[in-house]
Amino acid sequence: MMVPDVRWTMGLSLLVLLGIIGSSSGVTIMSIDFGSEWIKVAVVAPGVPMEIVLNKESKRKTPGAVSFRNGERTFGEDALTTGIRFPANNYFYLLDLLGKKIDNPIVELYKKRFPFYNIEADPERGTVVFRHNDDTTYTVEELIAQMLAYAKDMAMSHTEQRIKDCVITVPPFFNQVERRAMLTAAELAGLKVLSLMSSNAAVALNYGMFRRKEINATAHNILFYDMGASSTIATIVSYQTVKTKDRGYTETNPQVTVLGLGYDRTLGGLEMQMRLRDYLAKKFNEIKKTPNNVLESPRALAKLMKEAGRLKKVLSANSDHLSQIEGLLDEEDFKLHVSREEFEELCTELFDRVQAPIDAALISAAMDISAIDQFIIVGGATRIPKIQSILQGVWGRELGKNINADEAAAMGAVYRAADLGQGFKVKKFHVKEAVVLPIEVDFERQVENDDGSTSTKVVKRSLFAFGNNYPQKKVMTFNKHTTDFSFYVNYGDLSHLSKEELRNANAENISHVLVSGVTSAFQKHQQEGSEPKGIKAHFNMDDSGVLALNMMEAVFEKSVLVEEDKPKEEESTLSKLGTEQEREGGEKEESEDAEGKENKTEEDNTEKKEQDSNNQAKKENKEDQKDDQKSDKKEKEEDEKKAGTDKKKEGEKELKPKQVTVKEELNMTITHLDVPDMTEEQVAASKKKLEDINAAERARHEREAARNNLESYILDAQDKLYQEDYEQASTDEQRAAIREMCSTLDEWIYDEGADVEASVYKEKLKELSKLFEPIKQRVFEHLNRPEAVQALTDMMNKSSEFVQRARDAPPELQFFTDVEIDTMDKLITDTQKWLEDKEEQQQTQALSDEPKLKLNDIGEKLGALDREIKYLVNKAKITKAKKDKEAAEAKVKAEKEAKETGKKKNNTDNSKSSKSKSGGETKPDTEEKDTSEKIVTGEEPVIQESEESPYVFEEESEENNSEEDRRKEDIEVEKKADDKGHVEL
Repeated sequence: MMVPDVRWTMGLSLLVLLGIIGSSSGVTIMSIDFGSEWIKVAVVAPGVPMEIVLNKESKRKTPGAVSFRNGERTFGEDALTTGIRFPANNYFYLLDLLGKKIDNPIVELYKKRFPFYNIEADPERGTVVFRHNDDTTYTVEELIAQMLAYAKDMAMSHTEQRIKDCVITVPPFFNQVERRAMLTAAELAGLKVLSLMSSNAAVALNYGMFRRKEINATAHNILFYDMGASSTIATIVSYQTVKTKDRGYTETNPQVTVLGLGYDRTLGGLEMQMRLRDYLAKKFNEIKKTPNNVLESPRALAKLMKEAGRLKKVLSANSDHLSQIEGLLDEEDFKLHVSREEFEELCTELFDRVQAPIDAALISAAMDISAIDQFIIVGGATRIPKIQSILQGVWGRELGKNINADEAAAMGAVYRAADLGQGFKVKKFHVKEAVVLPIEVDFERQVENDDGSTSTKVVKRSLFAFGNNYPQKKVMTFNKHTTDFSFYVNYGDLSHLSKEELRNANAENISHVLVSGVTSAFQKHQQEGSEPKGIKAHFNMDDSGVLALNMMEAVFEKSVLVEEDKPKEEESTLSKLGTEQEREGGEKEESEDAEGKENKTEEDNTEKKEQDSNNQAKKENKEDQKDDQKSDKKEKEEDEKKAGTDKKKEGEKELKPKQVTVKEELNMTITHLDVPDMTEEQVAASKKKLEDINAAERARHEREAARNNLESYILDAQDKLYQEDYEQASTDEQRAAIREMCSTLDEWIYDEGADVEASVYKEKLKELSKLFEPIKQRVFEHLNRPEAVQALTDMMNKSSEFVQRARDAPPELQFFTDVEIDTMDKLITDTQKWLEDKEEQQQTQALSDEPKLKLNDIGEKLGALDREIKYLVNKAKITKAKKDKEAAEAKVKAEKEAKETGKKKNNTDNSKSSKSKSGGETKPDTEEKDTSEKIVTGEEPVIQESEESPYVFEEESEENNSEEDRRKEDIEVEKKADDKGHVEL
């Protein structure tokens, strides 16, 4: 039994999962798994399944590094190579610095790990800025933007299509400012971010994509343990099918929901690599091969860092290894035998922290390890044997390794991108991520004390609690404010975080919101008799996990009289479905109250409670309206009576009071308190800086290409001038002039022309080509002329034979007029004479002279003959087919007439026997039936070639059936010519 190719099977599965809309040509979307150490890019294009992009080294992942040296910018492996010699010029592990102030503990740790960087504080935002040189600085957003743009270039080179839309992965513990900073970097890179996606959710989605059939209504819990370069994340997710309504239709689709999360921001492969680096440095200093300290040399530290990374990988598969570095410091080599036991001893403290994220995830999910159905490891650092041993002990069973540890996040994110983007239709797979850092709203309110005085009270209302799923919208109602006011959006209860993580997360106040226009709105609507129903704040936590305040509005209700034709009918089924859909997709509402009694909706209110609350409010409003109407009952009765008299004439319509909701949008001013976002001026300046870098890079590439072209042309010319064909096609003076110019240009390139503009190289190439190209052209003409002449001769011979057959054809096969035959004959004769004259002239020419018989001229003659022959052949085929069709139709017509005549004869001659009738009419009737059926079905009669036909017809494509199309096609002469005018025959 054959085993199918795994790659083919996976590709087929992806195509089944991902249906491409037929009209979406050119639509390509990508995902970027932006990790601390590596960048993985995945793409999906029309007709192509999701796949990982290969970089220029044909590798599936690229180091997240960018370097600058002598005006040249490099990425990936090239940047790391530059960083070995010039460590301060290479920037990597930047994800940990995104959106953090310079006094953050993570920034301090970065400085300790990489002491050779010159890091400053942004004067306006307080964030990290790298001082590259006296004139140049780079913010973290600018450096990450360049890496994102490089990822986009890789994807476009891979698909050969333009790409703009993407999904970018981020750690799930990223706070609001870190997520906003990533979006800013993407904007600088010219990318449209469809969504930020937590890396753990992307992994979970990738796992569930290929297991849709295994997911059902019963929840299936899986724990994903992801240890990467900088952090470790333990995630508990649940897979099960859910029913959703879309446009009134109920669908059942799988859903993955994040139930619990635990993480360690600084536990990862990088910290283990740093400990190996310091261990190697300590051992080198102990040898005392040089008086200098290796830890004080940035270049030596970079070499040790690279060797430590290699050693860490090798020790994951081997029990010991010999570490060696050439010229580590002061040209001294270094060798050291390192065992796996020594490595594990260095990381003992780190291994003790491996289980903590699992415990935190179980606590947040309120679950026990026994409720977990599977334990799957993800991330490069989980390949370390000691890590797997610890996890095996925690789980007690076999660890799941049935997922690509490096590419799972990128593949899950690109599936999400295809779902969110335009031009793709994917099978729905819902993803519900969880809030890691809870968010609340704090505001002040005046309260009355027991002694009659008033004081200010700070009221806190939870908006998004820890573990709440998103995306989600919520509405918070402020009932007690009638004038302009303000409130704060802050992080909520963070007791689930350690003290160290509280410092690292920098969970400060998020923003301050000033609401204005409240006073004027209340005065306006109170004069109109409207009843205030509070001020509503519309919050939205989108797919990216970014909180936004979309709108502030004041809500009022007032009673108006409306016409009613008949009693309200029972709500229809479609209306009910629409109401339920609105209720399910609507916003959850939060209300504030000092006593807590007016809080109409808590965070976990169900749809039923919302509906009951709304119904109760309507009943209360109706009762209030009845009380208010008693005072002016007489006046209303008269109005209603008058109105009723008029309405009865129109269809018994009545005026009845109805509560109408009136909303007025308020002004709001949002000030970020954590880390200010880049202003429009700062974003514009950063974009210009990056565009200048890109322009300089494009100019450098153009200059290098122009120089390479000139150098190659010089070498080619010098080599060819010594070949026999080129010596015969040129004079001594011509060869001497070319050799002299080549020698001059060769010296100029490495002297004055070492660093000139691309246009100068192109001009020099143009001057040299003016001397050498004529010789090159003559050689080409001499080498290819015999074959071209032979082709023309063969064409003339075949054309003459065709003309002769046409003249000798019998009358029934005469398809051409005399003018057409004579024209063809004259063309052949003229071409023959032209060729003889040109060959005679060419024989008198020297090979170094300009040719008299050129390939272009021969090509034109060939084209003219070919055009006329095609015209005549096509005409013969069309004419013959037409005649055969007319003959077949005439035959059918004759048979029908014969049949009708036979029927008339039968009606007048009843004395004939049945046998005679059958023998006289059956045969023509059968023939008539067969022939008529052919005509009805549109089948043309088969054209049978007569053995006596003088024409030999070659097979033609069905596209050229009509004479008009054939004639149009024959007008053009097909020639393949290069930019020097050479004709390929």
